[in-house]
Amino acid sequence: MLILGIETSCDETAVALYDIERGLIAHNLKSQIDLHAPYGGVVPEIASRDHLRCLMPLIKKILTDNDIKKPDVIAYTAGPGLIGALMVGSAIANGLALAWNCKVIPIHHMEGHLLAPMLEEEKPVYPFLALLVSGGHSLLVNVKAVGDYKILGTTLDDAVGEAFDKVAKLLDLGYPGGPKIAKLAEEGDPNAFKFPRPMQKKPGFDFSFSGLKTAVMLKTRELSEQEMLEQNKANIAASFQKAAIDSLIGRTLKAAREHNLSRIIVSGGVGANLMLRASLRDCFDGDVFYPRLELCTDNAAMIAVAASYRLSDQRNPGSVEAMARWPMEDINY
Repeated sequence: MLILGIETSCDETAVALYDIERGLIAHNLKSQIDLHAPYGGVVPEIASRDHLRCLMPLIKKILTDNDIKKPDVIAYTAGPGLIGALMVGSAIANGLALAWNCKVIPIHHMEGHLLAPMLEEEKPVYPFLALLVSGGHSLLVNVKAVGDYKILGTTLDDAVGEAFDKVAKLLDLGYPGGPKIAKLAEEGDPNAFKFPRPMQKKPGFDFSFSGLKTAVMLKTRELSEQEMLEQNKANIAASFQKAAIDSLIGRTLKAAREHNLSRIIVSGGVGANLMLRASLRDCFDGDVFYPRLELCTDNAAMIAVAASYRLSDQRNPGSVEAMARWPMEDINY
């Protein structure tokens, strides 16, 4: 069975072809970073319009390049995300399915991230702990099987990727903040400033990053313009990054230990952070799994592979399904 995956939840327009026997055939992505960079973040209306402009040409190209007339089923991101962007993907998916007389499968965006490691040669087996970290989400999930998810922890305020973006803005690094902070941090001292590691002594597994972000803001205000030279910027970036990664790892190891889980998967845009990858492998005695770097950020390959585990959820096309909010524990349709 050939699955066409469509992802339009935020600021990447993405398509993919996945065969349940051959695996991932191809995936294409058109980023909107240049469109949103002047505004320092994603502008929903601009995102929706660009999805509408780019999605059909991307679909046509991936089918033509791989000599495919039509897929057997179309999987699309139904939520959570920007409602206008989601509606574009859902409307096009359902319209094409009507034209091609095929079924559709609506997919939860975060389930796509959770199952992205299944695209790799070395796949995790259940049960495992999932750390899902991105610009909009910071989640710890106890995964017993596909669809059997227990949320152990979430963020009480900013998602970790959002905190990276905001700190990058404080340092005048531009958007998106995660890669820019990581690059500048390579030149800095991670121990130069003592930023807090919120929630580490609190019960449970929730995250908080607003206090850390505020501490960075106060430090930038404390330093004079002369002191805010490139080296101090690098030191702030490195110290912030280490504090954020320590916070993620501390809660993740606590959850793995208390729930007796020997496998961890890390996915989402922040999952591409090399310091997070190296530090978690050094700290954890069990197995750690990641998608390849290009599949950590939003992509359609993860949507297509998630659909391959939900073939029983195929439905007739015809209605536009888009949910800006959709708790993971409510995924079973």
